[in-house]
Amino acid sequence: MHPLIPPSRVVLSRLVSLALEEDTGRGDVTTAACIPTSVVGRATFGARKPCVVAGLDLIDEVFAQVDPKVRVERTAADGDRLAPGAIAARIEGSAASLLVGERVALNFLQRASGVATVTRAHVDALTPGSKTRIADTRKTTPGLRAVERYAVRCGGGHNHRDDLSSAVLIKDNHIAAAGGVKAAIERCRAYAPHTSRIECEVDSIDQLVIALDARADIVMLDNFDDATVERALGIVAGRAIVEVSGGITRARIAALSALGVDVISVGALTHSAPAVDIGLDWES
Repeated sequence: MHPLIPPSRVVLSRLVSLALEEDTGRGDVTTAACIPTSVVGRATFGARKPCVVAGLDLIDEVFAQVDPKVRVERTAADGDRLAPGAIAARIEGSAASLLVGERVALNFLQRASGVATVTRAHVDALTPGSKTRIADTRKTTPGLRAVERYAVRCGGGHNHRDDLSSAVLIKDNHIAAAGGVKAAIERCRAYAPHTSRIECEVDSIDQLVIALDARADIVMLDNFDDATVERALGIVAGRAIVEVSGGITRARIAALSALGVDVISVGALTHSAPAVDIGLDWES
């Protein structure tokens, strides 16, 4: 299993700073009006439904920026499965500070944990013993890619290319603009460094054969049904890594992994993951 390395402090600091600016504006008028600065508060981040938790570093960063004197104690680790009622973290400090940071901390935690939870459900659907990877896509929330991709890893998934510069991936519109599969692959191979693999998306068996003849290293079978995936695997016969994408549901994961595909990429891990119901409960 790959290590769970969270986004850098620089990235988290920038995200949290923007979120706090968005939420607090010129201050929290409600808290300022009714909570004396001398009041100390304690609260817990608790799961209200089963989930996989992710994004605990963001709680630290939120309260570090709101009030460095707030103490954050983790009672779970990113990637842990939480049952309803389980506590992920405790916070203690100025009650006003806890209230100012509450929503931003919850927004990040609920979003990241939602992605991790959906990812874990897809990973758990793999055929036992399968070597198939569940991977994300670039269909991420603008600005939150680093957090959401980390959450995918917390759920047991893998990351696809981080951005447009990190890998060669020829998509349908590249093929259309380049004049065909063969031309696109040959141009990319001539341009890319020798360390780069060439991945090409194909939407038919005819395109697959052309991509293999042009020596694509990875073929992405786009919107193939299970029977056509099985046929495609027979044609590939180990000559390329096989990725399946498009129209992927959790119900298809077991069958696809049993066929022996190498990667199943699922945009829904990030673009359709619902926020997890995690709440901040005040302790008296």
